[in-house]
Amino acid sequence: MDTQRRKFLKMAGVAALAGISAPAVVSLTPGVTRAAAGHGAAAPAAEQAAQGIRLGLLVDMRKLYGQPELMNKAINACHRVHNVPQIDNPKEEIKWLWKMPYENVFPENSSYHAAKNTRESDYLVLCNHCDEPPCVRVCPTKATFVLEKNGIVAMDYHRCIGCRFCMMGCPYGARSFNWMDPRPYIKEFNPEFASRMRGVVEKCNFCSERLALGLEPACVEAVKEVGAIVFGDLNDPHSEIRQILDREHTIQRKPSLGTKPSVFYIV
Repeated sequence: MDTQRRKFLKMAGVAALAGISAPAVVSLTPGVTRAAAGHGAAAPAAEQAAQGIRLGLLVDMRKLYGQPELMNKAINACHRVHNVPQIDNPKEEIKWLWKMPYENVFPENSSYHAAKNTRESDYLVLCNHCDEPPCVRVCPTKATFVLEKNGIVAMDYHRCIGCRFCMMGCPYGARSFNWMDPRPYIKEFNPEFASRMRGVVEKCNFCSERLALGLEPACVEAVKEVGAIVFGDLNDPHSEIRQILDREHTIQRKPSLGTKPSVFYIV
């Protein structure tokens, strides 16, 4: 087993997803497992830190400025792997990873006399997998919950009743609702990841199913040649993401809300 595979197996635990709608079985300690569905209460951030692993992602926009094709490559990889339908109507579209201009992504940061790269570039956005996720607090059925062992904000689509409270609770617009059957809009179906159904909400899952196999998230792998997206354990001072965070100035989306996003940006 190579080092990269071992690293991601360690971070993810044995999180074998038997289809997106099926409950995930997550290893807590050697020989102890639990079904993720039905355990929706989010562990406090301090408690998660004490448990050891806290997964996070960093987008280095310096390596993406002027290269929209790389961002599209990451988006396409994510959507292809997860059977995200391509619906052109913006009111009905489904998105896990997408692009927005600076002022929309970082409304709390000044864009007055911003640099040319800042003004003219789009920024990759996704679910922030927050330490204090408001989407989890407002979900009445526990369909969205935090995996205590690694901090991923996960979903059980069997439990989702389509109330869209989580969409109202999310301050980042990171969730999409299936107004129609998404399957006819999937151009290239991936049989290893189940499609969703009409009437449920969906979003980025930090590629839990790939982590369980020792693989990197699809977006990370797609732009590996430039290293624009870094993924790893925020609690491990020796991880690549922590080393970058320790030496580079990064920003997060809407930090004043106190959600404590686990997605960071170098701009």
